[in-house]
Amino acid sequence: MSIQLLASAGNFYRDVDITWGEGRGKIQEGGRGLALSLDKLSGSGFQSKNEFLFGRFDMQLKLVPENSAGTVTTFFLSSQGEGHDEIDFEFLGNVSGQPYTIHTNVYTQGKGNKEQQFHLWFDPTAAFHTYTIVWNPHRIVFLVDNSPIRVFNNHESIGIPFPKSQAMKVYCSLWNADEWATQGGRVKTDWALAPFTAYYRNINIDGCAVSSGTSSCKSIGSTNNAKPWQTHELDGKGRNRLRWVQSKHMVYNYCADSKRFPQGFSEECKRSRF
Repeated sequence: MSIQLLASAGNFYRDVDITWGEGRGKIQEGGRGLALSLDKLSGSGFQSKNEFLFGRFDMQLKLVPENSAGTVTTFFLSSQGEGHDEIDFEFLGNVSGQPYTIHTNVYTQGKGNKEQQFHLWFDPTAAFHTYTIVWNPHRIVFLVDNSPIRVFNNHESIGIPFPKSQAMKVYCSLWNADEWATQGGRVKTDWALAPFTAYYRNINIDGCAVSSGTSSCKSIGSTNNAKPWQTHELDGKGRNRLRWVQSKHMVYNYCADSKRFPQGFSEECKRSRF
């Protein structure tokens, strides 16, 4: 078992492999940026060279502009194999003038169904914005420009699985999902507008890299030397910001979908979100 705490300014040449797309993924700006493109033949994607068990993962993105209907741009963490764990940011495109939907989900041991979706309070295609996943043994926090939009707490004490034993890599991709991505699949991708391009910049990973076997960040040292992400929780300002985002910008919450879950909501839905 080998663990290494990594925290350094990111470089796409050093930190990731472009894994599919046959040249549609291109590293730019000397390693600071990476562009993914999508056409009718294929999308593209990359993944981190290292896998991690807990950490803070920051990525700046500028999404496909104008008519992006049918496209999905992603930034997520995932383990491999059956019963995988996964923590998702997915950006669902839309027709010109209509907002992107940010789709978030958490899978544990292969089971998800924890979706929350949001519309942003800015145009995510006009400039780069920072999207962050903080993952520690206590909670997962999704942030946009350092504002929390979602917290998924560890509720193992009441029987809710939480991802904490499988190391994950960072994955990013741009692909066509017009059978479901935009307005329930009613709006299809307009291939006359291809290629579609999404831009990634300033990858920054501060986490526990696992080089063999499994591991726990507890091995790193005492809490006196803990990184901020290892104990990350919301303060009063963060809780207020989360309430604002969820009251003004949330457009779907699995904890409120009684048609989908007529038998009742999952136990964690009855607990505080904050």
